[in-house]
Amino acid sequence: MSFNEIKEAIIIGFLLAFMIGPVFFMLIQTSIIKGARAAIAFDLGVILGDIVFIVIAYFGSKSLLERIKDDPRLFYIGGLILLVYGIITYLDKSQKRVVQDETLVLPEKTNYTKLFIKGFLLNFINIGVLGFWLGMIVVVGSNLQMNPGKIFNYFSVILLSYLITDIGKITLAKQLKKYLTPKVTYKIKRAMGVLLMIFGVVLILKGFIPKEKLNINNVIDKVEKAH
Repeated sequence: MSFNEIKEAIIIGFLLAFMIGPVFFMLIQTSIIKGARAAIAFDLGVILGDIVFIVIAYFGSKSLLERIKDDPRLFYIGGLILLVYGIITYLDKSQKRVVQDETLVLPEKTNYTKLFIKGFLLNFINIGVLGFWLGMIVVVGSNLQMNPGKIFNYFSVILLSYLITDIGKITLAKQLKKYLTPKVTYKIKRAMGVLLMIFGVVLILKGFIPKEKLNINNVIDKVEKAH
């Protein structure tokens, strides 16, 4: 993997850790109520759910990925999935109910296995997560020339970055909880939705505009030189 690919994967993992939803708040609440170890056990279950979705998305879209390798215009499929996911994220108001829900009930004695399973199931029942990973697989697979090793490394970096960021969230759980009012979380979720929509539109354009005219790395380099 190149430095730019590693950097992109780290940024994606970091942003994923701040996607507002049931998993986000359950992680914060578990950390406050049961401590860091319990929250990490819960988070590992969440990540296992992501791994299962990534595997399903990869093998479920293998024939599509093979076509994309020969026809870059099919980038629009991955971009469209991310665009739709971003719109749903932007319009969804369910997090208001999540923030106000203080009914998290955990046994007095911490059961790490149950927390692990709870994290897995809470993530796995969200079909939107599968849609997100499907969009990512379509885009990343074509960018990495369908190289299984590179795809594995790319998503491993994403998940590792996600886990490290979550550990930071767990450490700062009490401070985060204090500032996560319904109004703030609503704004964060809408901002994340806008970001996903932008990524989706960029990927759609990338499928139809020649690479030399739409090279994100060149744009980034120009911005860095300007500063």
